Amino acid sequence: MRISRIETFLAPPRWMFCRVETDDGLVGWGEPVVEGRAEPVRAAVDVLAEYLIGQDPMRIEDHWQVMTKGGFYRGGPVLSSAVAGLDQALWDIKGKAYGQPVHQLLGGPVRSKIRAYAWVGGDEPGEIREAVTAQVEAGFTAVKMNGTGRMTPLATRAEIRDCLRRAETAREVLGEERDFGLDFHGRVSPANARRLLPLLAEYAPMFVEEPVLSDHMNVVADLVNASNIPIALGERLYTRREFLAPLESGVAIVQPDISHAGGISELRRIAALAEVYGAQIAPHCPLGPVALAASLQVAFTTPNFLIQEQSIGIHYNQGAELLDYVADPEPFRFHAGSLVRTERPGLGVDIDEAAVRAADKSGHAWRNPVWRHDDASFAEW
Repeated sequence: MRISRIETFLAPPRWMFCRVETDDGLVGWGEPVVEGRAEPVRAAVDVLAEYLIGQDPMRIEDHWQVMTKGGFYRGGPVLSSAVAGLDQALWDIKGKAYGQPVHQLLGGPVRSKIRAYAWVGGDEPGEIREAVTAQVEAGFTAVKMNGTGRMTPLATRAEIRDCLRRAETAREVLGEERDFGLDFHGRVSPANARRLLPLLAEYAPMFVEEPVLSDHMNVVADLVNASNIPIALGERLYTRREFLAPLESGVAIVQPDISHAGGISELRRIAALAEVYGAQIAPHCPLGPVALAASLQVAFTTPNFLIQEQSIGIHYNQGAELLDYVADPEPFRFHAGSLVRTERPGLGVDIDEAAVRAADKSGHAWRNPVWRHDDASFAEW
């Protein structure tokens, strides 16, 4: 068996899929994308395809090594995301070739279902009470929301209070038995994070995510020690080596993205590294059906898995939804806020190829917002 064709498809709202076909007709799907930079990733997939065409698709680890290390210049989100999508597709092919779900090829499942959370509040978080109530009524036991919109480097009392009020409202609706995560999204300066974390403790968030930008990894240990709230980060880290420093600083939860951090092959190594430090893994995944399906395959076989992000109903999904590109939605049907393990082969998702090809005809050019402060200076989104 040899790889005979590799195609990519831009699909609204902001996703990209890759299709890897073998000469005996097996097809694997992956999701290589950097949100807002899909076109460079597409070009990187084309370059890597020059190597993969004609290769044995079953030699996944060897291909991963060549794709990540075969160029003199290595790393970065574009290359890592291109590798990630191709890696997912190769695992999909391997599972289908053996008639087994990928989690069986990774050592077998350690759980029967995956707890997931739903997004509420949007980029400029508002209507928190109504949004959280709706997700509780839908059966979710956890939600996540942005803690703040744009925030000045030294926040006013009003800005601090707005963040605390959102946390207070979420806790009131959720009660004591459900959870919420609070995402700072890198919008919060180190000084503001030091102020906010102790003040948020009384609302007992499940975690505070990306309390500072990855650029400020040197202050993470101080933030871990500033509060008893578990600290989570990692959506902008792409290799297990990049996770070493935050793990040594004491973060409780790592959040690699299976479409950015080298795919299934690297995500499982990041999870194993986190386990050494007593940390949990909660994969980042505000993306499409292939990325979610691949994340679930790793989660089912990972002892230190915590909770799964998923994008159904997320505020970025304008013009298309995750289920628009699947032939059978059953693997993504929620049962009391959890996704049940499937024994379907490969990644366990049936992609609607006709829908994907139709979407690619119009494609997309999604870009993240560019925010500014009142004085017109750049603000972190």
